[in-house]
Amino acid sequence: MDKKKRIVIQSIATLLQNANLKGFFTGKIYTGQSKGVCVPGLNCYSCPGAIGACPLGSLQNALSAYKFKLPYYVVGLLLFFGTLLGRLICGFLCPFGFLQDLLHRIPFPVKLKHFRLDKYLRYLKYILLVVLVIVLPICVKMTPFFCKYLCPSGTLAGILLSFRNSALFQAYGKLFTWKVIVLAVILVAGVMIARPFCKYLCPLGAIYGPLNKVSLYRMECDASKCISCGKCSAVCEMCVDPTKDANSAECIRCLQCVHECPTKALRAGIKSKPETSKPSHEGEKVPEGRMRGKD
Repeated sequence: MDKKKRIVIQSIATLLQNANLKGFFTGKIYTGQSKGVCVPGLNCYSCPGAIGACPLGSLQNALSAYKFKLPYYVVGLLLFFGTLLGRLICGFLCPFGFLQDLLHRIPFPVKLKHFRLDKYLRYLKYILLVVLVIVLPICVKMTPFFCKYLCPSGTLAGILLSFRNSALFQAYGKLFTWKVIVLAVILVAGVMIARPFCKYLCPLGAIYGPLNKVSLYRMECDASKCISCGKCSAVCEMCVDPTKDANSAECIRCLQCVHECPTKALRAGIKSKPETSKPSHEGEKVPEGRMRGKD
């Protein structure tokens, strides 16, 4: 799929998850019944346009409740999304991922793809998932640590709300200043590095990523068609080589590699399987009639 079609899908997905457009003008959070339903991507509950709940926020709120109960609904929904689509959610349905894609399209003299600490920083999102999303909310009640101290989507929602609510802006303190700094660093980095938040910090990516291996929607590489030209890995902004690991936990399934493959060796879909190329029958005896062009 080319980038233009993908941008259209991302735009529609972002609009559908933020369909309360009047909230941007009134500065009020939508509180309808749909707010009880989690959306698949990172989209803050407090965003003035949001009509659904963020799965990470819902998970932390459930884990940090006074009376601990396993959040079957949220966990089940995350497993459902992940086992169905894997990180295709990150590539097509996540509003904050879409924002990062737009930022990275801004022309800039320095575009970083490979650097020394990259492969080590990839593990940070798993640490944040365990520590900020699971362990600390269980230990300290009524404190969703990731939302409170790090989530850039929540910070962006707070900024949007303050445009129409000056009292809210005046109430922001040092904690919000810290989160604005975090957001600014992520946004600036996004101009130079493709999806820095998705690569290094997003707990949702840490949940969906490993499920790439077992999801119904899969990437496949037909080795018999691959000519090892390297075009697929060259266009991958997540630095994945799909010929070696088509269902890598880092792959957001943007399908750019599928679009660029000159021999159509890469394909994606629900339980997709590469076509088995027929072996050449070298040395096989050919009927005499066929050699003469006869039936």
